[in-house]
Amino acid sequence: MGDNGEQHAKSGAAVGRVEGKSVRFVAAALILRGDTVLICQRRADQPMAHKWEFPGGKMEPGESAEQALVRELEEELNIHATIGSRVIRLRHTYRSGGAVDLQFFVVHEFQGELTNNIFQQTRWCELRNLPAYDFLAADRALVRDLAAGKLL
Repeated sequence: MGDNGEQHAKSGAAVGRVEGKSVRFVAAALILRGDTVLICQRRADQPMAHKWEFPGGKMEPGESAEQALVRELEEELNIHATIGSRVIRLRHTYRSGGAVDLQFFVVHEFQGELTNNIFQQTRWCELRNLPAYDFLAADRALVRDLAAGKLL
């Protein structure tokens, strides 16, 4: 996805400002098992309730995207993941004006028993079936590309 915005992630800032708007820096995992990927549904009490997403979360100050992802996967799923290559980096601006800078990494291996600690539900989904789920707006273009076999 190029180096657009790379300076923000290297600074270690979890939240930055671009043109007066706040930007959250997020790392997310494409945890693969054959031709399936782990997807997670947000709980009713979370923002953007019941939407589907890929596991991961906000980068803390001083963390690399990979470090943040290891921490988030331990918190959310009780696993210690081996973070692979970055698949794509994108930025999404919500109607509210806030923006998210997302980095997606592939995960082929992890240690531990996968346990759902925070989501309504998790499930393994065939890549081609991803568009059938109601994903967060920021993930939709990625979902289309994954289903079309364009990125992996």
